[in-house]
Amino acid sequence: MPTYLEDSGLPADVYSAKCPTRQVLDHVAGKWTVLIVDALADGTMRYTDLRRRIDGISQKMLTQTLRQLEHDGFVSRTVHPTIPPRVEYTLTDLGHGLRTPIAALRDWIETNINRVEAARRAAAG
Repeated sequence: MPTYLEDSGLPADVYSAKCPTRQVLDHVAGKWTVLIVDALADGTMRYTDLRRRIDGISQKMLTQTLRQLEHDGFVSRTVHPTIPPRVEYTLTDLGHGLRTPIAALRDWIETNINRVEAARRAAAG
């Protein structure tokens, strides 16, 4: 049975450019989102710990992605009134729902990386 959008009554359809599911797919499928959610699957982390854990992410991209994840309801942000302020991020219940599919995707990629690399080498000729 399909899910219907509460605001319009239309069916949720990621193949429709006008459906908000398309935006969520764009956010959830991004590499930085996948890595952040996977890192937070083990528990709450500070901003600096996330930056250290996710090799190659810039401060700008980490900040933008965390803001989007918070806006979409996947991550909650807690600011502790210390000097300097300590900021922590944790998955919400909605964010925890992403753990299984993201972990499955990570596992599949890590398991099949040699096959992918072999296909790339073959394609390069």
